[in-house]
Amino acid sequence: MMMMCSSSPSRSLVANVLVSSSDSSSSSRGHVSYRACRFCPCSRRHFLVSSVLPTLPANACDPMAVLNNVHPPRPDWYEEFYASVIDQGMKAYEAEIAGYKTELFTHLRESKRVLELGVGTGPNFKYYAGASGISVFAVDPNKQMEKYARRAAVAAGLPSTHFSFIRAVGEALPMRDASMDAVIGTLVLCSVKDVDMTLQEVKRVLKPGGQYIFIEHVAANDGTPLKLLQQAVDPLQQLLFDGCHLCRETGKIISEAGFLDANVNMAFVSSVSLISPHVYGVAFK
Repeated sequence: MMMMCSSSPSRSLVANVLVSSSDSSSSSRGHVSYRACRFCPCSRRHFLVSSVLPTLPANACDPMAVLNNVHPPRPDWYEEFYASVIDQGMKAYEAEIAGYKTELFTHLRESKRVLELGVGTGPNFKYYAGASGISVFAVDPNKQMEKYARRAAVAAGLPSTHFSFIRAVGEALPMRDASMDAVIGTLVLCSVKDVDMTLQEVKRVLKPGGQYIFIEHVAANDGTPLKLLQQAVDPLQQLLFDGCHLCRETGKIISEAGFLDANVNMAFVSSVSLISPHVYGVAFK
C-alpha cells in the first residue's frame, strides 16, 4: 500500500529536499544530468533545473520518469476508490498491529527529518507526529492519498508547515543524499516494482546512522497450506490491490540489502489471515 490543509507546504520545508524537473537541455540557473535506469523510458538525456537548489546527485534517475513508468497514471475515480478502501478497510489490522508500531516508533524520538514511504492515508502519524520539531515528507504515488494523509497529520497534531506530500515512488526518491534521519515503510515493499532498488534509495537518502523502520507482510513458510494459498491467489492479489505481492521474502531482502545493522523480527497478525506472516524491525545505515 502505497500524501491537506488547503494551503501548500512551506517553501522552506520543500526547498531542502525537493527538485523541479524540466526536459529542457539548458538553463541559466544550471543543470544536472540524469543517468538512465531500467525504469526511465527515455533514451535522451534528462536535465534537472531547480529554482532553489539542484538537490539530486548527477547520476540520479529522473523521479517523474520513473514514477510514470512504475506507476502509470490511473483514473481519478480508481485512485480515490482505492484510497477510501484503505482508509476504511484497515481498522481491525491497525488495532492489532498498534503494539508493534508503538514499540518501533519510539526510535524516532531524536529524529527531525522523517520520510514516510508509501504513506497512504497516514495511519502512522499518531505514533510519531508528536515528536518535537519533526518534519515529515510523505511519499506516495497515489495523489488521492494526500487529503487523507493531511487529515491524519492534523489529527495527530503535526503542524502543516512541517508536512509535505510528495508524489513519487520508492525506486526514485526526489531527495538529497543523506538528508533524512529516518525512513518509515509499513506495508510498502509488497507493492513496489523493485524491492532492491527501493532499499538502495532508502539507504541513499538516510544520513549515516539513520534508521529505516519497517513493518511488512511476507510469504508464509514453504510447504505450508498458507504458502500454497498465497501462491494460488497472488496474481489476483496483484491485480486487485495495486500490485501487492503475497510471496515476497522481504525480511531476507532487507537483511541482505547492505545496512550496517538490520534487526528483523517475525510476527503473525490474525486479522489478515492471508497476509498474517509479518516482519518488523529497524535497520541502520
